[in-house]
Amino acid sequence: MSAASAIATGVRAAARVSPDLGAALALPLFRRVGKRAPVVATDLATHRAARRGTVRIPGIRGTGVDVVTYEWGAGERTVLLAHGWQSRASMFAPLVRELRSEGFRVLAFDGPANGDSPGRHTYVVDHLDVINELTRREGAWHAIVGHSFGSLAALMAVHEGVPATRVVGIASAADPRVFVDGFGTMLGLDTPTRDALAARYAAHDFSGRPDPFERYSAVRHPLPAGTPLLLVHDRGDLRIPFSESERLAAANGGRARLLATAGLSHNRVLRADSTLDAVMEFLLASDVSLAESEATRATA
Repeated sequence: MSAASAIATGVRAAARVSPDLGAALALPLFRRVGKRAPVVATDLATHRAARRGTVRIPGIRGTGVDVVTYEWGAGERTVLLAHGWQSRASMFAPLVRELRSEGFRVLAFDGPANGDSPGRHTYVVDHLDVINELTRREGAWHAIVGHSFGSLAALMAVHEGVPATRVVGIASAADPRVFVDGFGTMLGLDTPTRDALAARYAAHDFSGRPDPFERYSAVRHPLPAGTPLLLVHDRGDLRIPFSESERLAAANGGRARLLATAGLSHNRVLRADSTLDAVMEFLLASDVSLAESEATRATA
């Protein structure tokens, strides 16, 4: 039995005694990002071509965290990319190449505990702080594109006032609870233990703050009126259910378009030609054509 299997067995055994006991043992595992994703060989040239920098954010403890940033191109329109959990900016390399070929300037970052940035934990609030700091430096974005966890951060950032003419969410999470449920599924935890884990997480890392599961819900806090949204999600995604993007599409009404794919899973969808084509079409469309498309969907 591997160490991971042994730990999962121990958590399940504790949960049978008490959901709160199981949650107490599961919390350290849930909070850690885990092994860092390497740069894929086919993405190495794009990764190395980036102009690197750093931004400093407070971090959830307020002690300061340095985050590595990447920049490509020099166009007038700038697109910001936000990666997912246990990922890195280089995962967007195929999209970066497409964007550069069309004259866009591209910025991205490795969140804390991901890629080349230090740390052991990362939170939606960290991604939001990075996006806010980069916005302070750069001004308005032509678009923000997020994947998975990063999509939730992108949606929340624009909801809270970060200026962007459009948003793309790939394999999007609708709210933070999906990460608790996904982790619970992986460990085989029952619903009472997942509920206890969510409560412990909120109390441990957000003590004295608003409930993070409500505060960072992109369903409860949709995009501002008039902000177009493109969602791309694989129906067979085992990490973030397709239903999360359906919820987001419903919450954002006529300004949202949902592209469903099949057979691409959670990460491959990020690199698929169908995804890249849809994203580039959306980013290259004029504001007028997007507004007309939104009006058509709203009256359909």
